[in-house]
Amino acid sequence: MSEQHAGLSKEFIDQQHQRLLALRSQLLGGERSTLAGERQFQQQHGDEAEEFEEAAQDMARMEVDQAVQDVDVRRIAHVERALQKIEDGSYGMSDLSGQPIPKARLESTPEAILTVQEERGLETGR
Repeated sequence: MSEQHAGLSKEFIDQQHQRLLALRSQLLGGERSTLAGERQFQQQHGDEAEEFEEAAQDMARMEVDQAVQDVDVRRIAHVERALQKIEDGSYGMSDLSGQPIPKARLESTPEAILTVQEERGLETGR
């Protein structure tokens, strides 16, 4: 690991590394718990005749769970990329432009791999 990443101190990089590892563990744990919850629900209620309203509620819950899981999958990918960037010495630099990502953004979102403006541009371009 290099001493400096985008002008960031070694101590800051080490702290971010620990935060990213904890975040990855938290996100992966959440995904496992969602899948386990779905399995448990299916085991408990799989053979029961369901009312239409219950089915609609279950469908809505599954849609919300899927949306949360999609966000988590995207965040996990960003966490993995940020960890890779720490290893290769480019943490704190945008993947898109190579410009420095402000330290305040990295403090609030350690998995950031783009500047706020670049991320907004990608979101509005969808």
